[in-house]
Amino acid sequence: MTPVPKKKYTLEEYLELDRNSEERYEYFNGEVFAMAGGSPSHARISLNVCTSLTQKLKGGRCEAFNSEMRVKVPKALPYRYPDVSVVCGEPIFDELDGQQMLVNPVLIVEVLSPSTAAYDMVDKFTEYQSIDSFQEYLVISQDRPHVIQHVKQSKRRWLRIEIEGMESEVKLESVNVTLSLSELYERVDFQASDRARRN
Repeated sequence: MTPVPKKKYTLEEYLELDRNSEERYEYFNGEVFAMAGGSPSHARISLNVCTSLTQKLKGGRCEAFNSEMRVKVPKALPYRYPDVSVVCGEPIFDELDGQQMLVNPVLIVEVLSPSTAAYDMVDKFTEYQSIDSFQEYLVISQDRPHVIQHVKQSKRRWLRIEIEGMESEVKLESVNVTLSLSELYERVDFQASDRARRN
């Protein structure tokens, strides 16, 4: 996530930019950040997660959305673009300047990139906690089979679980679904990710 070089943006200027651009942008405190194009590993993992969740939630009361879905974040208005989000029950949408935002996700998934890892792990997680419905946060590494799961225990307490290894599974409490790391990382070439990171 890299800042767009320019003066401080007003919210109206940001909404105009985001609405009229083919790229996706996020806004925070007057700064606008271009959501960098993902690596092949990032794209594969995001798609794998969304596809697996869609298949396993089919016919139930929960629904998965990909990174095109804006999520309204009260502590980071107006919205963010998580890699995957899941809502259970009736999805609630708010609208701002013609842009629809999901208000009530229970699960949010981010695939880590070198440029956004620290932000996703700390600041973005804190921001997401301002969403009333938010129950679970999954952060997925793209350079090794490693997942960090945060499960809400109470208003101020989150249980952190680290899962490693292709033979491991993640039990998603918020949607009652189990995902294997082998399905999350299908077709991911860790050596290629490592080479790209070094270059």
